[in-house]
Amino acid sequence: MTQLVPGEVPLAQWRGIYRGAAVVLAASAQPGINAAADAVARIVAAGAPVYGINTGFGKLASVRIAEADMATLQRNLVLSHAAGVGEPMQIPIARLMMALKLGSLAQGASGVQPQTVAMLEHMLAKNLIPVIPAQGSVGASGDLAPLAHMAAAMIGHGEVFWGETRLPAAQGLAAAGLAPLTLGPKEGLALLNGTQFSAAYALAGLFEAEALFRAALVTGALATDAARGSDTPFDARIHALRRHKGQAQVAEALRTLMAGSAIRASHAVGDARVQDPYCLRCQPQVMGAVLSLLRQAAETLTTEANGVTDNPLIFTNPAEALSGGNFHAEPVAFAADMIAMALCEIGSLAERRLAMLVDPALSGLPAFLAPKPGLNSGFMIPQVTAAALVSENKGRAYPASVDSIPTSANQEDHVSMAAHGARRLLAMADNLRGIIAIEWLAAAQGCDFHPMPSSPPLEAARATLRARVPHLDDDRYFAPDIEAAISLLKAGALPLAELPGVA
Repeated sequence: MTQLVPGEVPLAQWRGIYRGAAVVLAASAQPGINAAADAVARIVAAGAPVYGINTGFGKLASVRIAEADMATLQRNLVLSHAAGVGEPMQIPIARLMMALKLGSLAQGASGVQPQTVAMLEHMLAKNLIPVIPAQGSVGASGDLAPLAHMAAAMIGHGEVFWGETRLPAAQGLAAAGLAPLTLGPKEGLALLNGTQFSAAYALAGLFEAEALFRAALVTGALATDAARGSDTPFDARIHALRRHKGQAQVAEALRTLMAGSAIRASHAVGDARVQDPYCLRCQPQVMGAVLSLLRQAAETLTTEANGVTDNPLIFTNPAEALSGGNFHAEPVAFAADMIAMALCEIGSLAERRLAMLVDPALSGLPAFLAPKPGLNSGFMIPQVTAAALVSENKGRAYPASVDSIPTSANQEDHVSMAAHGARRLLAMADNLRGIIAIEWLAAAQGCDFHPMPSSPPLEAARATLRARVPHLDDDRYFAPDIEAAISLLKAGALPLAELPGVA
């Protein structure tokens, strides 16, 4: 159970929600929610034009709306903006998005009614998740289309997932014992404005990238031993002189992973090779830079997750609505671009280690890791597959944040493109998982050729794989081996908790 204290939620709790933890709102949030709702009531009573409360939206902000039409205004806003397309959001990410919106609204700066906040909390508790098309946001004026689909479900329109069942929202609400909301002044706008869609995808990408970063440290160390590489480049004295914290921590992790390796001990003295290829020797420098980049993205996204990003914002003493631009998702777009770069580089380095292992001139191992090369192709085409996945990720890594297409009749004349910048991250993570899985297979195969064992942690990693995938003696149908390694990575079969992470 995760208790959300609005504005103070650590990254670990957002990670827990993404992984399926239940959510409950801290009772301490209630006074602020009540005060903001009361402030909206006072603003309405005063009668002065206030954007989104008694005016139209976007380019139509100059149109005044009568008090009798304010509920219709909010309903029309939700339904007209529910214009997304494409496949639905994955349920874990949609849950995370709802929790992010809950944490934002509960800070008492959005002016929504207590029952609106409670509806989000109840839907999360009952696992009633709106069906939200994943395409249609440009990341400013908030993630309007996807959040509109969420809000539409709350008022009984659209569809929801209830467990494994997809059904009309009104039917799902009734089955869960919930009544559709009737939105009051400002509430539709508060639900639609915000960066929670982009932030949820970016956080999901971050969490997947962190796990894959750690897995690549293990497979990288195993590949180093398979190639009888040196651990001298991981010496702490080298990295102390560079002064990058992430680099030093990666070097320490690699030293720990390789400590006690009989393979390493067998060539510590008298090895004719002076220096290893960069894919082995420069792992601390590359992966350390990746770790620093992921940590910077994590800091940005933790701040964003705890922020209030709708518009206008409600202040209670005196009752006032201030229009600004907190809905602009540029911080999320930059963070997503950083995560994309990190995912790309982890895979690029891993593929180079894999290519080194299958090349007998570099690795000293049988060609393509086949006991009888020529008759057998061994790991020839798995390396090609990894190269294809790396290339796909390179194409996807182009920064989304450098693009902008004006919208809303040029009222929204600069947008962040954070939504698809964040949404691509899971596809990139899937590609990276495939690359790491192939390296794991190849590194284990390479170690199999040595008569002595590797270190205890690396032998544990090899044994975990070998429980599902036997050594490759002769060519066989290869795809199931890769899928087995991928499934082990997805299941968290590698012990990664002691390795450095983002927080």
